[in-house]
Amino acid sequence: MAEEAKTETNEIKFSEEELKSLQGLQTNYQEKQSILGQLAVQRILLDQQSNALDNRMKDVQMEYEAVQQSERDLVAKLNEKYGPGQLDPTTGIFTPTN
Repeated sequence: MAEEAKTETNEIKFSEEELKSLQGLQTNYQEKQSILGQLAVQRILLDQQSNALDNRMKDVQMEYEAVQQSERDLVAKLNEKYGPGQLDPTTGIFTPTN
């Protein structure tokens, strides 16, 4: 406050440079608060995406387990019908084992 100007009521008026410094601080605070708000919204969106991904992962895992169960059921059915053996999936030829 090098350039203080005292008025008749003992009030002190800040210099233009001091006022600009204070306004700069205020602007910086507002910018940072705005950025923090934007980051918070981005985090919310990422959390939503993460939750959706987790849910989809669980769904596909359950579907995968259902496919595994279907495979087990089919193998059991074919073993019951044809007995143990080897299947060539490209030709469809089944070779029984003794």
